[in-house]
Amino acid sequence: MTASDARPAARLHYAWIVAAVALLVLVGSAGFRSTPGLMMESLHHEFGWSHGVISSAVSVNLALYGLTAPFAAALMDRFGVRLVVTAALLMISAGSGLTIFMNTSWQLVLCWGVLVGLGSGAMAGAFATTVSGRWFSARRGLVTGVLTAGGAAGNLVFLPLLAWLVDQHGWRSASVVVSLCATAVAVPVVLLMRERPADLGLLPYGAETAPPPVAGGAALSRALTVLAGAVRIRAFWLLAGSFAICGATTAGLVGTHFVPAAHDHGMPATTAAGLLSMVGVFDVVGTVASGWFTDRYDSRRLLIAYYGLRGASLIFLPQLFSADLKPGMLAFIIFYGLDWVATVPPTIALCREWFGEDAPIVFGWVLACHQLGAAVVASAAGVARDRLGDYDAAWYAAGALCAVAVVLCLALRRRPVAPVPAVA
Repeated sequence: MTASDARPAARLHYAWIVAAVALLVLVGSAGFRSTPGLMMESLHHEFGWSHGVISSAVSVNLALYGLTAPFAAALMDRFGVRLVVTAALLMISAGSGLTIFMNTSWQLVLCWGVLVGLGSGAMAGAFATTVSGRWFSARRGLVTGVLTAGGAAGNLVFLPLLAWLVDQHGWRSASVVVSLCATAVAVPVVLLMRERPADLGLLPYGAETAPPPVAGGAALSRALTVLAGAVRIRAFWLLAGSFAICGATTAGLVGTHFVPAAHDHGMPATTAAGLLSMVGVFDVVGTVASGWFTDRYDSRRLLIAYYGLRGASLIFLPQLFSADLKPGMLAFIIFYGLDWVATVPPTIALCREWFGEDAPIVFGWVLACHQLGAAVVASAAGVARDRLGDYDAAWYAAGALCAVAVVLCLALRRRPVAPVPAVA
């Protein structure tokens, strides 16, 4: 095979088909994860479960999503991308579909917490990284960015539809739709997904030579070894702590409790879900802009600005809720969308500065802390709602947490002369 065989001029390179299937999977899995927040009020009224009990299922979901993510690449290396992703989608389908038969709260935790959490975690960031790394030499950054933005698009596509289903036909209809969609998405994965370009006699898109063979079986041990080295370095804990607060104030609080909080003030759930979908739109813009800023400015200063402004907006949020949509709430949604995952590019850049070639694995563990922070606050905010009657204390506490994140970023020194090796 010559380099000209890999050039995409003659026909569509199969890498783009694999990328399209991956995008479909990531868009769907993002939408599936957002469903429990829409069903919270319906489950509360039908079963009498408290917001804290329902939030515990979301908390387990977020925690398992984060803890599974660092090992997802190892699973894909060991068992193959197609098998892992198909099994994950069927697990999500089973978890969602079985909820229509539940009658006790532990079944909600098992279905939406354990099954959907494990399934979603198996398709976390490692899936996008694996696809772009194996199939693309040129345009790798573009493909990674598009696949990463699939999470925001998933919320955009599914939230308004699922909210309408819950409002018009009950929460069971939304569960059934999610189950059927997860099963349907598995079909193109089975039919079209391939492991590596070499399986089809191809080079990666844009590659001039074949990549070196990859030694299998070491990903799991390497993930643990890198973690063992990283935890000895102060910078890891500062990055992990600040990113845990990022997860707590986004997926844990706003992503889980914004719709029921708006409902408490008389806003229809469909309207609140539409606002969250707008967060997904501006999330894409904010992430791209943050990447541009990260290339030009000090990443620590960017994080300080992001967390400081986020905390200020959360403190003002309780005054913005009302039955009618007002300009102040729209302004909050636009700003929060721009800031939602703007923290990701500078956090990755700081991981790269401190940990060199181990940065992707270190960031995987930092991302796990992000989800654990989200899990803790998702549950705590539900308990606060039950005991205090509203979410005001949760919003104020989140603003205070952002102040803590600012302090952590201030404590993060510039990197040493050479990146600190995570693996001795």
